[in-house]
Amino acid sequence: MSVDNTRSTWGKAEASPDERRFLAGPRRRDIELLEAGKIFFEFLNGFRKLHFVGPCVTVFGSARFHEGHPYYELARRAGANIAEAGFTVMTGGGPGIMEAANRGAKDVHGRTVGCNIELPKEQAPNPYLDVWVTFKHFFVRKVMLVKYSYAFVAMPGGFGTLDEVFETMTLIQTGKIRNFPVVLIGSDYWSPLIEFIRDTLIHAKTIDAAGLDRVLVTDSIEQAVDHIRGVALGQFGLRYVPQPLRRRWWLRE
Repeated sequence: MSVDNTRSTWGKAEASPDERRFLAGPRRRDIELLEAGKIFFEFLNGFRKLHFVGPCVTVFGSARFHEGHPYYELARRAGANIAEAGFTVMTGGGPGIMEAANRGAKDVHGRTVGCNIELPKEQAPNPYLDVWVTFKHFFVRKVMLVKYSYAFVAMPGGFGTLDEVFETMTLIQTGKIRNFPVVLIGSDYWSPLIEFIRDTLIHAKTIDAAGLDRVLVTDSIEQAVDHIRGVALGQFGLRYVPQPLRRRWWLRE
């Protein structure tokens, strides 16, 4: 299955004039009310599309690693193992790590979901998605990536990936979401960040040491998935339930 070469422009285009105006400060109150209505319907569309996706594991990561790159292949294996553990693989729906994780899930006939983002230069969702929703606002998209997931896996990535990881950790720290597993895959890539958290943030007491204890850093896909499965089944009470045979009107006794 081929992938559109436009993926190299993912996330590099300038913001649209509408988005810049929205974030530029107060406007007339009737315009703000109209904008709030649009955001509400964006949320509503996401809720409607994603309501039945099942327990998900969200995979974060860069859009810039293409097929053949070690991180792409690592993410593809991660997607396959997560799907084999019974989870739906959710990503941002784009190329790179996102595509690889969704592709890995499809390799083993797993279920995939993408929360795509609308950019000025049109971006198609990657071709390995069963369900996808395209959002205009990043903050709406991030809510969806968190709302339907029981665990979060971060592969190597840039500002967007760091934003998603730290927002997830903040939600856990403040009790806005439960203590879901957070796994950073790629110890060489993530070790400088972990050192900064340990040696600077914890040392300065801006976070508690328990905050770092919530994060698993590993190079082993198997260890990551075992950790996720253990927490999901033990702490959150998920169970594997055989799917009943659906009766059809054309089937007789």
